Amino acid sequence: MGDWLADNGLLVGLALLDGISSAALIFLVAVGLTLVFGVLRVLNVAHGSLYAIGAYAAASAGIFAASRGLPAWASLPAIVLSAALVGAVLGPLIEKLLLRRVYGQDPVLQLLVTFALFMILEDVQKLIWGVQPVHNDAAVRLLGTVDVPFGGDAIPFTAYQLFLLPGVAVAVLIGLTVFLRRTLTGRVIVAVTEDREAATAIGIDSARVYLLTFTFGAALAALGGALSSPTAALVPGVGASTIVLSFAVVATAGLGQIEGAAIAALLIGLGRSVAVYFAPEFEVVVPYIIMVAVLLVRPQGLFGVAVTRRV
Repeated sequence: MGDWLADNGLLVGLALLDGISSAALIFLVAVGLTLVFGVLRVLNVAHGSLYAIGAYAAASAGIFAASRGLPAWASLPAIVLSAALVGAVLGPLIEKLLLRRVYGQDPVLQLLVTFALFMILEDVQKLIWGVQPVHNDAAVRLLGTVDVPFGGDAIPFTAYQLFLLPGVAVAVLIGLTVFLRRTLTGRVIVAVTEDREAATAIGIDSARVYLLTFTFGAALAALGGALSSPTAALVPGVGASTIVLSFAVVATAGLGQIEGAAIAALLIGLGRSVAVYFAPEFEVVVPYIIMVAVLLVRPQGLFGVAVTRRV
């Protein structure tokens, strides 16, 4: 074991760093998905399209800023503003015009409706941005690389992926936890999550809570996409792969579990990254192997609570 680690130390270090960076992005999308499900009780397949649109919008904003001669640091606020704009525009639009019509309906109908929206938004992306790769790595180049000591060696890694991505994910996790548990609005959202009928009976405007929650969830998906845009070229289908991974995280953690989503994202991100370096043929299936293994032992997920069904 010691000889193997000595020979593959750099690969192990890279796998860990890549896994943490990947987990941060997956978490941002998955936590929005699980938040929306916890309140609205809708598994939104179109969540992946919001991720992709956020990524394309951030890349386009960065390219536009560069074409106007703005400094490289302008790409960082462009990422945040793009995500906020996507969430603020598409979130209320989708919730008011579409999702409100399927609340309380058959879950199969909800899935079909959100899947149809996903397909429409995929075509909209192709109409706006085409099918050629779109890439803007100004933020990555701006922050440069750092040497990470590991096993007596130094691993060069981008500061953007090492510090910014995990930092934002941790900030979102802490901020969302504090918001839901310490603020009045957050407690109202939790009340609707626990018992929407009782919450409505005491005067809580559940329609407003649904709108706010979905908009926030959409902004989180767009933020994940915007943050991913400097790290890879964007091509059609990026939203589909991300939503599948996010579903794996949500199912592994348990539906509606925010803190659990962070742990599940880290588990799946590290597992997938290790597979990339040591067993590439299993890269695609490792997240789902982890998910299935967990669900076989705990059908409600790692942190989910079994619910008694009324007959």
